Amino acid sequence: MAFIVHLCNIILMGQNVIMNITMVAMVNSTDHQSQGNVSTEGLPVNSFGGPNEAANSLPAGVPVYNWSPEIQGIIFGSINYGMILTLAPSGYLAGRVGTKRVVGVALFVSSLLILCTPLAADLGLVVLMVSRIVHGISQGSGFGGQYALWEKWCPPHERSRLCAIALSGMALGPFVAILTGGFISQVIGWPFAFYIFGGFGCVCSLLWIVLVYDDPVSHPWISISEKEYITSSLAQQVSASRQSLPIKDIVRSLPVWSVILCCFSYQWLITVLVMYTPSYISSVFNINIRDNGIVSSLPFVFAWAFGILGGQVADFLLTKNFRLVTVRKIATVLGNLPSSTLVAVLPYLRSSYITTITFLFISCGLASLCQSGISINALDIAPRHSSFLMGVSRGFAHLAAVLVPTVSGFILSQDPEFGWRNIFFLLFAINTLGLIFYIIFGEADVQDWAKERKVTRL
Repeated sequence: MAFIVHLCNIILMGQNVIMNITMVAMVNSTDHQSQGNVSTEGLPVNSFGGPNEAANSLPAGVPVYNWSPEIQGIIFGSINYGMILTLAPSGYLAGRVGTKRVVGVALFVSSLLILCTPLAADLGLVVLMVSRIVHGISQGSGFGGQYALWEKWCPPHERSRLCAIALSGMALGPFVAILTGGFISQVIGWPFAFYIFGGFGCVCSLLWIVLVYDDPVSHPWISISEKEYITSSLAQQVSASRQSLPIKDIVRSLPVWSVILCCFSYQWLITVLVMYTPSYISSVFNINIRDNGIVSSLPFVFAWAFGILGGQVADFLLTKNFRLVTVRKIATVLGNLPSSTLVAVLPYLRSSYITTITFLFISCGLASLCQSGISINALDIAPRHSSFLMGVSRGFAHLAAVLVPTVSGFILSQDPEFGWRNIFFLLFAINTLGLIFYIIFGEADVQDWAKERKVTRL
């Protein structure tokens, strides 16, 4: 089951970020004064100024648009407007009607919309941004709805590694999208990147419907012993009866807020790494889109490998009698602090291509350690309500995904010389504040309000 969710996350995240690399080919930045959706016959330079030396190697006849950095930032962020709306409700809905239906439909709709993106771009900015918002609604349903699976499929002592395997697909997705998107954009044109990812997603959504089941009991192919092992290990954490959400207790819970705020600061880091790595490399080192795709994608292979490794190490530490809260906080600190620090010093390494790429590799790799920390902490403190809480924390975190492109686009347009430095310093400050709050207030014990309530009848 973890590997199926892993594949789903690769596809969803690949569709989410494919525009981050195609934008380099979609935009002609020679005229940033134009705010419209004008398609030109010219060939693009890099998205934030400075010539792209390989622009003339892009396919002829492919649409190119005059979008300023602010417009690009809004386009990048518009998908997250929709995601914010559905991450929490989809988690709650999946807990009621099942992850199979919620995520299956979400993946299929997301794939259809990604197929239509080139057409939407030709029809104008408004149509493109509306389609991106609706795409975000489907993506939010896919990401938020999947967490309900782990309430019924994930034994506590295997939780870190199983969730890490599933969530590491979110790191491999950008690798696949950015790597292949660069090649596709240069060889046959950027629209085909959307067609290929959309078509592949439609096929995989059908596989999801066939292979995924909401709980071990209803799965027809696993052994009886495995069913008994999973259900017995979760018997004390998951109630057979549906209980109402203790909303007041959730709102008053500092451990919950520590998860939410740290997820927000972590998402700010991830959004900058995923969304702006291609543009930063293009603007600083002026390499062509194919090479940019290769270089920008490789750090996410490290993230994928470190994420899976981190899950194995976390579960190993638990077998050595480390406290669960200690393991979660170690993983969260190692995933946040070194990564944001390495990103913050990048502006001082502009003369060194090798050092810059090395720092990006290490930063992306270490950041994925949070998959065994803050990313699954809601499963520890409230297993019965984890799908809702993880949806809420992801939904709040995606405010960062909305703010990052908007704020970054504004900073880059107002201060081209020091814009990247200011973006990375802001990242470091936000990331550090969220981490400090989590270190102080984060917990891993099941909270009293999350325990099963027994009703005594007289």
